[in-house]
Amino acid sequence: MPHSAVPPAPGGTHDLVVVGGGVAGLAVAWRAARRGLRVAVADPSPGSGASHAAAGMLAPVSEVTYTEEPLLRLGLASLERWPAFAAELAADSGRDLAALDYRTDGTLEVAFDSDDLAALDELAGFIGALGLPAERLTGRECRRLEPMLAPAVRGGLLARGDAWVDPRRVTAALLAALERRGVAVVRARMTGLETSGGAVTGVRLAPGGAPGPAGSGSGRGTGREGGAVLRGDRVVLAAGAWSGTLDGLPPEVLPPVRPVKGQIMRLRSPEPVLSRCVRACVHGGRVYLVPRGDGELVLGATQEELGFDTRVTAGGLWELLRDARELVPGVAELEVADVTAGLRPGTPDNLPLVGPSALPGLVLATGHHRGGVLLAPLTADLLLGEDGGLAELAELCSPLRFQDHRFQDHRFQEQR
Repeated sequence: MPHSAVPPAPGGTHDLVVVGGGVAGLAVAWRAARRGLRVAVADPSPGSGASHAAAGMLAPVSEVTYTEEPLLRLGLASLERWPAFAAELAADSGRDLAALDYRTDGTLEVAFDSDDLAALDELAGFIGALGLPAERLTGRECRRLEPMLAPAVRGGLLARGDAWVDPRRVTAALLAALERRGVAVVRARMTGLETSGGAVTGVRLAPGGAPGPAGSGSGRGTGREGGAVLRGDRVVLAAGAWSGTLDGLPPEVLPPVRPVKGQIMRLRSPEPVLSRCVRACVHGGRVYLVPRGDGELVLGATQEELGFDTRVTAGGLWELLRDARELVPGVAELEVADVTAGLRPGTPDNLPLVGPSALPGLVLATGHHRGGVLLAPLTADLLLGEDGGLAELAELCSPLRFQDHRFQDHRFQEQR
C-alpha cells in the first residue's frame, strides 16, 4: 500500500475522525470509507460554512498569479482528478453528474480598456511560458462566445481546461454517499482533543453530540462534561477558518490559519445568462460570474480581512453588483435569490495545510483559502495515499513547513 498520512490502524472506535464537514473534510471521509476504513465526521452543521458560500470554480489556469506557481501545481493536479472524483461521487451517492452541476466549459477572462488589455497580454505570456492551455481572443470573439457581455469588452483570454461545480450539491452528494456507507456524522461542535501518551486519540464534543448515521445526529457516545468523546486512531482537522482557534494545542502545532471574509450573491433568471465562467478586473477589484444550469448566476466575491465577521453588508453587495453590471449589463434585471458571506481559511503563504502535524495522531486538511472545492480530490489523495507519486506536492503543503519557525518564535518569547 502506498505511504499514507492516515493508514488504517487496529484498535480504537474509528480508524479516522474528521473534524469539519466542508467539501474537503467530507471528501476525505468519503474516500476513507470507500477504502474500508471506520470513519466518523464531527461538525455542528455540515456543508454550511465556506463550502456553502463558495462559487465552486475549478480554475487553476485562469486564477494563476506570478507569485503562486506552487499553488498552480496543486490546482492542476487536483483538476485532473475531478472527472473521476465527480463520476465516483455521483455513483456512490445514487445521483448523476448533472445533479452536481459539474461543467467543463472553461473560464473567460476579459479586459475593458488599454491597461486591462496590456495586463491580459502579460498574463497570456506568463500562462504560455508555463505551457498552460489558453487562447487569446478579441472583444468581438468574446461577445460571440458570450453575447450578454458588455460592448465595452476589448479582449479576453479563454482557459478551456477550467471547470466549475455547485459546492452545495457536492456537499449534499457527499453526505448522501457517507450515509449509504454507514458513516457516523456527529452534528456537534468539537471542544477539544483527547490525548494519551502524547498522541491524539479522539475529540471531545459539546453536549448533545453523539455519533449516528449521516444526517441523523443521533446515537451513543462516551460521556464527558455532558458531551461525548469520539475516539479514533487518527484525527483530521478540517475545520476551515476555525482550525486555528483550537484550545490546548502547543504553539508549534496550532495551524496558522486566519479567516478571510468573502461576500457573494446569487441571482436567478429563467434561462442561463452565460454559458461559462466570466472573470475580470473592474475598478481595481476582481469579480467573477459563475452560471448554473438552472439559471442561477453566482457573483463573487469580496476579500476582506475582518476576522470572524460574517455580516452581509450593503457596501459589499453594491460592489459586486456594480462590477458585475460592467461585465454583463443585464444582471441588474435579475432576481436576487441569495446573499451570504463565508470565511475562507487563509495561510501566510496561501498554500493549504495538508498532512501530519507535529502532534502524533493529528492530521491537518485546512488552509485551502479560495481553493477548497478545487483541491478536495487532491487533499483526499494526499492524506490517504491513493497515489504514491505525490511526494513533491505533499511537501508543498506539509503543515511542518511552519513548525520550526513558530517553535523558535515561541522559545524566543519564553526567553525574553
